[in-house]
Amino acid sequence: MDRQIEKAIVAALEQFENITGKSIAEFQDKVNSVFESEKGFMDKVADLDATFDDEPALENLREVFFDLLMVNFFSEDVHKLADDYLETPEWEEIEEATIDRGTELLNVLLYIQECEDEDIQPDLEDFLKEFLLVDEDEFQDEHRIYEEMISNQILMESSIEEISKVAATLPEDSELKDLFYPIMSFFFETNPEEDDVETVVIYSDDAEFDAPVYSLLIAFNEAD
Repeated sequence: MDRQIEKAIVAALEQFENITGKSIAEFQDKVNSVFESEKGFMDKVADLDATFDDEPALENLREVFFDLLMVNFFSEDVHKLADDYLETPEWEEIEEATIDRGTELLNVLLYIQECEDEDIQPDLEDFLKEFLLVDEDEFQDEHRIYEEMISNQILMESSIEEISKVAATLPEDSELKDLFYPIMSFFFETNPEEDDVETVVIYSDDAEFDAPVYSLLIAFNEAD
């Protein structure tokens, strides 16, 4: 398993345990086994789903962990395959089969990896304009999906409390409704102190989701 992914999983599940008081040790062992398996990607997806099926309390993190599984595939598994594997019909079939899986968190994780490669700090404006290219005509789908983030960049000069207030006003059909608060909180403070993490929890309307997602982003962004 990719080291960053491992840290992200640990951070997310520890935060979930802190919030709920529910032990996650057995679930974490099962998830680790899925990620470390030598199986093909779709078999890993099936095993991950089975693991979540057995732990309904963690259901709202299922698609987030799918994102992590996808990043782990790009970081680790793909290197064991043919150089052109991502251009093969087999991969096209996988993309088609998983087109409705995962969340927009995947883009943030891939962006963080790019920042590490380029030795720069993650930044919301850079993410939107240089990674997602939301200002380019051919990337208007991304502009539509991330419209709330684009229009609320001023929040990076505000506070976690204000980010929470704006998150509460997003329409129910927004594709970023659930992720806006933890992602924007991450960009607001990418290297938080313990008090900052507690603040994210305090102002969350759904701490069982927001705190694990925020914590996994922070852990994923930490240098080894």
